[in-house]
Amino acid sequence: MKKKKLLWDLFFTFAKIGLFTFGGGYAMLSLIEHQCVEIKKWITHEDLSTITAIAESTPGPISINCATYTGYIQAGISGSVAATLGIVLPSFFILYLISLFFDHFLEIPLIASAFKGIKIGVSILIAQAAITMFKKMKKKPQTVLIFVLALTATLLLERFSVHFSTIYLLAAAGILGLLLDFVNRHCQKGGK
Repeated sequence: MKKKKLLWDLFFTFAKIGLFTFGGGYAMLSLIEHQCVEIKKWITHEDLSTITAIAESTPGPISINCATYTGYIQAGISGSVAATLGIVLPSFFILYLISLFFDHFLEIPLIASAFKGIKIGVSILIAQAAITMFKKMKKKPQTVLIFVLALTATLLLERFSVHFSTIYLLAAAGILGLLLDFVNRHCQKGGK
């Protein structure tokens, strides 16, 4: 009975996140953090950072990967299914309804105006998630260096309109992390 209640709680919590978040996975991160870390205490801030890093480097949307992982931590496979369905179904039904009327949907001035405002809100949610994750990140010289280099590369690429897949940026950050770790370990062995 207790597990069934937890499954429904997972489903409805992630359904609420899926229903009220526009802008995709990054915009959902701040809501996932608020619900799962601060209110429900299902995961910690460090867990969310780890989940986000793993979700970024695995196939699929980041929000679905976060929901699946959180559900799994709480209630195993059935928890991951409940959380995943919760975050997916609202978007699925909304998109299905929009697709029925899409040709005329964005022609409605009220809807077009709402989407302009939503774009700004999404940008703020993404920035808030990034700032929160940076604040919670352990500030080791290695992680700060990788963060600064990745941020600088992203801003320069965007500034000069260079089309560059974030997959390459993630791979480069991972390789740099491995190299810095190797150099750090080698220096520690040499110093002993």
